[in-house]
Amino acid sequence: MVLKPDKPNSSKLVQSLMLKDVKSPPIWFQAATSTPTIITIQAPNLFFSGLFQLVLLLKSMETPKNLDQNDVLEKKKPINSTRKSFIGKKMSCFRSSDHGYPTVEEVDVDGNVDMESASTDKHHSPTHLVVMVNGLIGSAKDWRYAAKQFLKKYPNDLIVHCSKCNSALATLDGVDVMGTRLADEVISVIQRHPNLHKISFIGHSLGGLIARYAVAKLYTQDCANESCERNGNAEKLEQSVTEVELEQKSNGKIGGLEPINFITVASPHLGSRGHRQVPMFCGIRSLERLGYHTSGVLRRTGRHVYLKDKIDGQPPLLVRMASDTEDLKFISALQSFKRRVVYANVLSDHLVGWSTSSIRRRSELPKRKNLARSGRYPHIMKEGGVDTPKHEGSIDQANSHKTKTASMEETMIRGLSKLCWERVDVSFKGSKQRYLAHNTIQVNNPWMNSDGADVIQHMVDNFFV
Repeated sequence: MVLKPDKPNSSKLVQSLMLKDVKSPPIWFQAATSTPTIITIQAPNLFFSGLFQLVLLLKSMETPKNLDQNDVLEKKKPINSTRKSFIGKKMSCFRSSDHGYPTVEEVDVDGNVDMESASTDKHHSPTHLVVMVNGLIGSAKDWRYAAKQFLKKYPNDLIVHCSKCNSALATLDGVDVMGTRLADEVISVIQRHPNLHKISFIGHSLGGLIARYAVAKLYTQDCANESCERNGNAEKLEQSVTEVELEQKSNGKIGGLEPINFITVASPHLGSRGHRQVPMFCGIRSLERLGYHTSGVLRRTGRHVYLKDKIDGQPPLLVRMASDTEDLKFISALQSFKRRVVYANVLSDHLVGWSTSSIRRRSELPKRKNLARSGRYPHIMKEGGVDTPKHEGSIDQANSHKTKTASMEETMIRGLSKLCWERVDVSFKGSKQRYLAHNTIQVNNPWMNSDGADVIQHMVDNFFV
């Protein structure tokens, strides 16, 4: 190919467009232009010369019609199949709702989903039911990733039920209403699987409070049934069991099953009223008061969490849930579980503070600089620490001024601290997902909360089957 200008002063410009300046022209381009061709161009300015060069390069990328397509394919650089397969494996769990592990899901008429491992032995039916409860404005899908990990670890032992009865706006109906709904849902699940012998609960955020209320409903009903069977009188079904009987509740049952694990993740056990329990308010009293007065946006749930639901002179619901009442035995129900665990975010959780989620006074929280990371679980700061119950006379000096909120917090801490809890502190410091810590600790969405995978793995590895 020869480029011939029609103006002598454009020779330099044409030289820049000569074919010799085009590096390594394709073989097919040379074949298609076997005879010399003279192109006369007008090069009035640099703009048109650049445009011509762009067209020439684009033309060189096209495949001529008189050339076999196989010749072009042979010249293409081969794709690294090893790298492609590696990326495919890494991303497969995000493309599929299986999250890298296949399961069998059974859906009832109400839309509830029971998940079992696809590799479960057909001759062996799982005997342990794990109930997972979502938080505020959440859904059953929030626990899907964690459910897959449990079934992957214990394929022949577990049936995982991701609760659906309290989702979206239904989470604004109040802890008591949602707890009752969950208890009814659990009963229906147990009836569908007659081979079950054990039961565990895992709740995220508000789901931890819902689970506490539900187990009290299931536990009390179970105790009442046992009492009637012993007395042989059906009319005594509605009578409460005596305090002496309830003191032996470590052998009690939940819904007729043996209670094993009770786990909460970033749950506001002490409520969200003042005392930096909602970190996004930064401890500023005016903002905390604003949150208190606008809690009505969350309807009955907001009143419960902010301890505003005093009816007929009774304490708020969360305060009552820190002890056994005449109707519901909240502490006895929790005591029946072999293991009680609270996972708490040390920082960056803007919705639920460290103190309320770990059931500790602020003066009892460990110094952050003294917390050490685990090698196997990078975001776990304290593994398997079992705290001894606090003595009845233990009073936090910071709450000794006896404000109304501090007094209610102290009552809840004393009541819940009668039991032994495993407190697991979690920190996403240094992670790009630290500002989403409230959802990352649960791996709510594997795309956005993947850094919490080690927390879920810690939960799975320490689970009592």
